[in-house]
Amino acid sequence: MADLQPFRGVRPAEALGQTLCTPPYDVVSTAEARAYADGNPRSFFHVSRPEIGLPPGTDEHSEPVYAQGRRNLERFFAEGWLRQDDEACFYLYRQRMGAHVQTGVVALARVDEYDQGLIRKHELTRPDKEDDRTRHIDTLGGNDEPVFLTYRAVPSIGALMEEGMRSSPQYDFTTEDGIGHTFWRVNGSLNTRLTAAFHEVPMLYIADGHHRSAAASRVHSLRSQRGESGGHSRFLAVVFPHDQMRILAYNRVVKDLNGLSPEAFLARLGERFEVTRGQSKTQDRAHQFGMYLEGAWYQLTARPGSFGATPTEELDVSILQNNVLGALLGIRDPRKDERIQFVGGIRGTEELERLVDSGAWRVAFSLPPTSLEQLMTIADAGEIMPPKSTWFEPKLRSGLVLHLF
Repeated sequence: MADLQPFRGVRPAEALGQTLCTPPYDVVSTAEARAYADGNPRSFFHVSRPEIGLPPGTDEHSEPVYAQGRRNLERFFAEGWLRQDDEACFYLYRQRMGAHVQTGVVALARVDEYDQGLIRKHELTRPDKEDDRTRHIDTLGGNDEPVFLTYRAVPSIGALMEEGMRSSPQYDFTTEDGIGHTFWRVNGSLNTRLTAAFHEVPMLYIADGHHRSAAASRVHSLRSQRGESGGHSRFLAVVFPHDQMRILAYNRVVKDLNGLSPEAFLARLGERFEVTRGQSKTQDRAHQFGMYLEGAWYQLTARPGSFGATPTEELDVSILQNNVLGALLGIRDPRKDERIQFVGGIRGTEELERLVDSGAWRVAFSLPPTSLEQLMTIADAGEIMPPKSTWFEPKLRSGLVLHLF
């Protein structure tokens, strides 16, 4: 049972929705966040990336940074840029990216459902990133960015969401990347009906936000140990039906060929793949990969027997990792190895060509996108995907609504 709860959201004044809201904290660097917020004291990056207001070179994981985020949040309240709703409710959040449209319910999910595996994960977390989000959330006293959840679509929930979108939205704007964002409050008895409808959903799945959910669990434990009451037993989430979700490829570039010449590397690849020169740069067929090397594109098709039969072993990111990145290029731990970089599919194969042609990277690989069904199957099996297996688009905008304890 998915136990989702309405809440008194903290939101921008309606005239400030587009001015205040920003991309998520983890898709930009400090320098990019500083440039984005330049000249805009209302930019939510002052809360989500508070190091931008401190001298350049400040350690973004130092105590003054977390304290600065809390001060900035208090300033946003004092200036009237953020306000808390009088009544608890759900919210609806629709995103439009070209022809693609997805709509989710903004709600509070239960930490203990995450702890018990009823909110299922498919990735491992990095301790340093988990530590950072734990300190950030604990110091702020709330969730400033939501976890991106999904569920197997239920028609009755879709009908209730359509009903909620008939009212006038609180925000409706298009951001600089061409993505439309529309946001509604859910009114009256529709909140009760949505709560009951989600009770029929057996499982929720983390699509994006593993570090934020892990941090929410740790903050709940810390605050409980300190004897603090409040809303830390729940965390902020946007919950989308699986049939509206869009996953793009998550591509890779590597700095060197691990001592192999291009000719030797191609020969070794031929032991595990059918290698064809000059085929398509992008791949949408399972177990096929594009490779850019020495100014040319190749198509790699995995040979039968080169991968296992478990849900994780059949993933294309696993096939590439086990047969190429690890076995031939010596990248055993892609989470830590500085010889590899991950490139979101939103940047296109032109970005792979640019990186390799610059001389900073030697070879690039384009992959088919992972499917939502694969993600849920792996999560249900209790297995873990390799790092950087999924790139969800569009990204949730930060600052549209917060949950304070």
